[in-house]
Amino acid sequence: MDIRYFQDTDTLLLVFNQNEVVSTDDVNENMLVDLDVNGNPVSLTIEHAQHMTNVHGLSFQQISQGSVKQLVNI
Repeated sequence: MDIRYFQDTDTLLLVFNQNEVVSTDDVNENMLVDLDVNGNPVSLTIEHAQHMTNVHGLSFQQISQGSVKQLVNI
């Protein structure tokens, strides 16, 4: 997975895999999803990212299966 922010156009691009894109669907007026031949997402483009997301507060957390079980039991 790759995340890119283009400051000059205020566009956030999330690339999930390198599959060939066969179609693009509008999620809404500011979001586009690229799909592969099986209808699986390849990437997500968010325009006007500063208004749509907290692009400057981006973080990543990987949760293990054991941690998920602990969270569910809380």
